[in-house]
Amino acid sequence: MPTRSAPVPAQALIPPPERIVVPTKRVACDGGGGALGHPLVYIDMGEDDFVECGYCDRRFVLAADAHSEDEYHDPAARPPEAH
Repeated sequence: MPTRSAPVPAQALIPPPERIVVPTKRVACDGGGGALGHPLVYIDMGEDDFVECGYCDRRFVLAADAHSEDEYHDPAARPPEAH
């Protein structure tokens, strides 16, 4: 009689969200652009050291050597005409 293996937990089947280390608490996310992207959103971490995008679940984590808060960090830099 063949043996049955234990079911694989759902956490093992779903890859964790993309983790992006950023230099500021303010970030911009478009899901990576292209056909699989989403509208460009700006997100502020507030008092936390990380924030997740409400569209694509990317997790933006504040770097140990964070910079000032004078601009948003865009992980998917695009030419100005794409905005």
